Amino acid sequence: MAKATDGNGTPVPQRLLAAATRLFAERGYDRTSVQEIVEAAGVTKGALYHYFGSKEDLLQEVYSRVLRLQQERLDGYANADAPIEKRLREAAADVVVTTIENLDDASIFFRSMHHLSPEKNKQVRVERRRYHERFRALVEEGQRTGVFSSATPADLVVDYHFGSVHHLSTWYRPDGPLSQQEVADHLADLLLRALRP
Repeated sequence: MAKATDGNGTPVPQRLLAAATRLFAERGYDRTSVQEIVEAAGVTKGALYHYFGSKEDLLQEVYSRVLRLQQERLDGYANADAPIEKRLREAAADVVVTTIENLDDASIFFRSMHHLSPEKNKQVRVERRRYHERFRALVEEGQRTGVFSSATPADLVVDYHFGSVHHLSTWYRPDGPLSQQEVADHLADLLLRALRP
C-alpha cells in the first residue's frame, strides 16, 4: 500500500485526482488507463481502489469537487446581508473565476461526461441543478422586488450566463489579454446589464 502522503505531505486521494486530471486533460479519459494514473500518482492500483471504486469514480470526482466548492461559495454570497445586485454580481463573477482556476476539470468533464454511467450522470446533474436553482433564485429575488427587469425569464438569464461559463475552456488562455478576474468582471457586468430595468 502506498504511503498516505508523499514527501510534500499530499494525501493519496489528492495525488490520484491530480494525476487523473492531468492525464485526462492531456490524453482524454478514454485513452488513459488506470495503470497510467497510479504510476503518475506514485501509488498502487490497490491504493486507487481503496479511495475510488473505479476510473469512472475519479472522473465524477474531478467535476464534483469543483461543483462542491462553487456551491459553498454561492451559498455564502446568496446568504450574505447585502443588496441583491451585489450578491448576484459576486456570485456571477465567482463562478467564472473558480471555473478558470479549475479549467482542466471543467473541460475534462464536458468532454467526458458521456462516459459516466446513467446513475452517476444523474447524480452529477442533480448537483448541477441544485447550483443553478440557487443561482436562479437570486435572479428571481431581484425580479420579484423590482430591482431587476422581469422581461426575460429567470431560467433564460441563468442559461445565458452559464452558457458563457461552460465555454470558457474553449477560448480562455492564462497568457491572453485578460486576467481571470477581468473576464469574470466583464461577464458579471454583462449579466447585470441584461437585468437592468
